[in-house]
Parts: sequence; structure tokens; C-alpha cells
Amino acid sequence: MFAAVFPGQGSQKPGMGHSLYETFDAAKQVFDEVSGALQIDVAKLCFESTEDELRQTQNAQIALYTCGLAAWQSLDLPGYVQAFAGHSVGEYAAVVASGALSVREGARLVWRRGELMKEAPRGTMAAVLGLESSLLEEICREVNGIVVIANDNCPGQLVISGEVEAVREASERAGEAGAKRVLPLNVSGAFHSPLMADAAREMGEALKEASWQPQVKPVVANVTACSVEGSASWANLLERQLSSSVRWTESVQGMIGEGIMTFVECGSGEVLTGLLKRIEKEATGIAVHDASSVNAAKLQLGAVNA
Repeated sequence: MFAAVFPGQGSQKPGMGHSLYETFDAAKQVFDEVSGALQIDVAKLCFESTEDELRQTQNAQIALYTCGLAAWQSLDLPGYVQAFAGHSVGEYAAVVASGALSVREGARLVWRRGELMKEAPRGTMAAVLGLESSLLEEICREVNGIVVIANDNCPGQLVISGEVEAVREASERAGEAGAKRVLPLNVSGAFHSPLMADAAREMGEALKEASWQPQVKPVVANVTACSVEGSASWANLLERQLSSSVRWTESVQGMIGEGIMTFVECGSGEVLTGLLKRIEKEATGIAVHDASSVNAAKLQLGAVNA
């Protein structure tokens, strides 16, 4: 048994998903469904966009959503998965994979999420390496203005988000308090912070209007780091997610506590696989992002279809 996990913004890259699209009918179907739902050519977006074009929030999010589900469907191991989880926008792919939303419905929600995040008030984010979360929380509370921990990615890797000046001051104090490095992120918004409150409310309206379906497998939520087994909770959880911290470390630790020691990262890159080793050295991470890695994963999981 394993958990399937889906990466968030930052894992995108030009050409993503092309091998899956060319090799697996299930992957091509995902691309076609997303394109049909949005009336855009998602395959062209993923395969032909430049790095700068894919870095744009709306493009990055729909590309990651599509490639994550394309990888998952190509893997075709629904009976072996014990749980799902996704980092930030990756959570939408996880919810769809669990059965709570259709691919088309999820695509429309992800596109709307990207629109709202693009329109949100300006702010910024910074990665803080090598500082305890409790100390960084205290620093954020003492700073004038809005700044919070937006992502707890793994021990020693936190991300703060908020108003530009508040993030700058918190970054300076973090360095003085012993952080190994503080790295400003190339973003235009204060994602997963209170500055996203208006966007979250508007997202909530779209989520409430979505057609939710019975959920087949549990998903560990970013907001609570708890396993969710009923689709009725997701409209509220995904609304809150936009302005709340992504509790990834706790999410992975919770799945490990349930006996899951193998994590299959579906989509693009190996960011979550790298974080896994910082959270639990004994856990196994498998990144699935092209045809060869799909086939290798099936062999590694001992579940090649006859």
C-alpha cells in the first residue's frame, strides 16, 4: 500500500507531461478533459510554453493539476493506494483522484483559483531554512504588519508570506535568530496568508456550486493535516486553504503514523520526494512524471498488470 501525493506550484517545467500524453491513453484523456472543460489547449500549454509562461500562476496551476492526474491515471493502481494528499494546488488533484470531483469539475475550480490568486493584493513570500517553526511563529507575531508561516514543508524548511515590508522584517529577524538561509521567492502574491481572505471567500462560492461526488479513498487536508473521508467537507477546507498554512510536515507524519511508508509523487519533478527524506529517512519516495518512471514505479510497487 502507498500514498499518492501531488506537488504544488514550483514543480512545473516546460515539456511536462509530454511522455505521458504520447504513451498512455489514460493520460491523453485527462489532457483532453481539462482542455474541453476550459476551452484551452492544455497540451500545448504544458509542452510548448516557456519557463516564464509556465511560471505564471494560472498556467502553472492548471498544468500541474493536469499532469498530476495524468500521471496518476497512467499508473493505474487504484486498488493499491491507501490515501491521497496534495501540496497547495496539488490538493485539487488529490481530491479528484479520491473520487470527490470529476476531472472537468476540478479543472474549472483550479482555473478559477488561479484567476483569484492572480488578482489578489500584492505581497510576497520567503523561504526560511534551518529555523524551528515555534521560533519563526514568534518572530512573525512580533513584526508590524501581516506575515505568517505559509508552508511547513519539512523540518528546517518553512515559508513565510504576507505584506512586503513585514516579510522583509521577519526575514531579517529570522537571519539574526540563526536561520541558515532566508531566500525571497519570485512571487507576486502573499499566498496562504490572511491577505488571501477575499480570494478565499470568492473561491468558496465556486466550491459550493461544484458537483461533489462520493469519495472513495481518504485525502489528508492541508489545513488540518487530518484524513478526510467524506466529500462534504471539501468546499470548506479548500476555501480555507487559500488563506491558511500548508501543514505538509504534519500531513506526511500523520500518514506514516497510519503505517504508510511509500509515497508516490505524481506529476512533475521530485520536490515532494525530496521533502519526504527530510521528514522520515526510512520512508520510500517514488516520483512518477513520464512513461519510464510510470513503468518503473509499477515494478517497484510489485503491481505490474498481467
